[in-house]
Amino acid sequence: MALKSVAPAWLVAALLLAGCASGPPAPTPRGEAQGAPMASSELAQSDVNRMATLGMRDNIDSLLRLADKLYRRNPAEWRKASPTREAALEKLRAAIDGRSPWADLQGKRDIAALSLALGPDFRGDRVAAFIYASADMLVTAHGNKTIFYLTDALDAQYIYNAARNIEIAVWMLSTRRNAAGQPLLLADEITERERNLSFEREFGKVIGRLDLLSVVLTEKYRRAVITYVQNLLGGTFLQFLPVR
Repeated sequence: MALKSVAPAWLVAALLLAGCASGPPAPTPRGEAQGAPMASSELAQSDVNRMATLGMRDNIDSLLRLADKLYRRNPAEWRKASPTREAALEKLRAAIDGRSPWADLQGKRDIAALSLALGPDFRGDRVAAFIYASADMLVTAHGNKTIFYLTDALDAQYIYNAARNIEIAVWMLSTRRNAAGQPLLLADEITERERNLSFEREFGKVIGRLDLLSVVLTEKYRRAVITYVQNLLGGTFLQFLPVR
């Protein structure tokens, strides 16, 4: 009499759940999720290090997109020191990447540079000064680094403060006026014919990334303990059992 092999009920249930969880592939009408290519340097990065590195990269890119948008709405700014808008953007990117001093900011850095760039009497390229100062403030809050490894320590409160500084800077940008009573820079616009909030959305992305990183940093040590306990319990449960 042949014996029938019957799968345990728990295995059947697990397989059914796995099938339901996989489901059809997600639609991609507006593009696909993209990841950065693998680099050997990642071996010296924790999950939080990697998150901070990607967040910094994306925040700098957001600021440069904002510079482009601001230049388009305020062409008089790039004309103060550059022959074209593209040249002004390239000069700004090089200064941010190299952390080179920005002449119009008179040697000031971090929040002091932000205050100067948003002053009513500022006479230089205000777009470049504002974006450069914002980027410099973010890098300062991250311990003067843009790439992070296991030996680096990030302070959650400084990251949180940087998010609030961006909020304050955006508010100042929208409410302050120059000596002639005009906005410091034209940005978002709401009229009867148009509703352009692209600046607010991009600044919101920067603030959101900073806030998320600050929360993750506050939980870093707690998660390390939880992971250790999980591994300890998992190691006990996954040990082979004697069969004779």
